[in-house]
Amino acid sequence: MKPSELILNRDGSVYHLHLRPEQIAPLIITVGDPERVAKVSRYFDKVEHRVRKREFVTHTGLLGKTHLSVISTGIGPDNVDIVLNELDALFNIDLATRQVKDKPTPLTLVRLGTAGSLQREVPVDSFVASSGAIGMDGLMQYYDAQAQQHHPLLSALREHSRGQWDFPLAPYFAEGNQALLQHFTQYFHHGITSTNPGFYGPQGRQLRAPVRQPRYLDILQTFDYQGSRIVNLEMETAAIYGLSQLLGHRAISLSAILANRAEGKFSSNPARSVKRLLETALEKISTVF
Repeated sequence: MKPSELILNRDGSVYHLHLRPEQIAPLIITVGDPERVAKVSRYFDKVEHRVRKREFVTHTGLLGKTHLSVISTGIGPDNVDIVLNELDALFNIDLATRQVKDKPTPLTLVRLGTAGSLQREVPVDSFVASSGAIGMDGLMQYYDAQAQQHHPLLSALREHSRGQWDFPLAPYFAEGNQALLQHFTQYFHHGITSTNPGFYGPQGRQLRAPVRQPRYLDILQTFDYQGSRIVNLEMETAAIYGLSQLLGHRAISLSAILANRAEGKFSSNPARSVKRLLETALEKISTVF
């Protein structure tokens, strides 16, 4: 791979994350907020590495006997594209020779984030485990990901929205790892997530800038595919699922619901909800992963 394609820093670390292979574990928690990394790693029994560059903060250590890392992605699918590709390179490309390794190393990725609910029965301060995610961001259209770009769910979604919405970016659909999802049934709602390339217009919020489709949330709320509905909106899950599927990794996205869009409500204590999610997920990670 040419230096312009796989960019390395002078110390041999990958360009954006500033990590070397010995500084990262194959079990990785992703969070959006850089300050949330320390809120996760304070539960570790030992922190071996702390690395920071821009919005990308990484702590690696031990939770009991489990070797794991927590890394911040920042907000949005564009950042996820950077993080997932560079994490994969750390394990599956020999950085000295720039050659892909003969035997790939599969990673386990657990997103711990926040989201807004679309359905009244998924209340503020509850949790969602995403069974799959519709990418409204268009990221995976830049990759050779035919199964995600032509999933039958997308035909059903287009038929459902016919005459109402033409999707500015071609959507894609990627599933979470079903084995991981089975560990998160108690306390968690399951359903489809809509991943969007922005927080305001792309999620149907209108402040002063007018949106093209004022009924965008209604279209998503009423969609049903084989008994599954779109239960929440956020900005990273489909990108994580899509790239994980393409690269042979397994991923799950867990969200604390801070807003219920159907009822116009927002959590009175979002920090408490996020803390509960972190503790619930880490307890499970330390016992079954």
